[in-house]
Amino acid sequence: MASRKLLLGLASGRRLRSTQRLFWAATLSEATTSRPLEAAAATAQSSGGSLTALLFCSRTISSTRPATQAAGDAPGPSAVDHKLIMPEDEFHNLADDTIFNLLQKLEEYGDSIMMDGFDIDYGNQVLTVRLGDLGTYVVNKQTPNRQIWLSSPVSGPSRFDWDAATNGWIYKRTGANLLQLLEKEIGELCGTPVELS
Repeated sequence: MASRKLLLGLASGRRLRSTQRLFWAATLSEATTSRPLEAAAATAQSSGGSLTALLFCSRTISSTRPATQAAGDAPGPSAVDHKLIMPEDEFHNLADDTIFNLLQKLEEYGDSIMMDGFDIDYGNQVLTVRLGDLGTYVVNKQTPNRQIWLSSPVSGPSRFDWDAATNGWIYKRTGANLLQLLEKEIGELCGTPVELS
């Protein structure tokens, strides 16, 4: 709370003055303490510093981290093992086959149930299935992630990865299979079972 008040005080619009040389000297010496940003903020307040100076200082401090911190010690994303990523052409073949089969089967399904507002559109690698007032499904490829993304009016957004063991697209968070999920939801919404797998 005190640091928030301090930042608000520093943001009061005061301009940098020539007396800021003292501030910079004190700020750089504070960069070696265990809490450099807080120390610099206190120094800025006592010397009439501004938020602009503090922000510049925070960049300076962050760029003067100890050289002993190795890249592997810093938290962040782990390295990507490119051997585990599906080749792009294989992904396109699997995803295109899945989406094309969905398109065909849902067109047949729509013709059989004769439902008002049922419409299917496929363009720019995006399959859109409108169920009138019941909602809209969108299925599309995400090539960089090697995933098929689904937007559902029932279950919301999902991202499906290819699972070679089950020979299907699986949502890792829930274990749901793309085709089975669509069969269940669309069948329940329309009141007529649909077979997509």
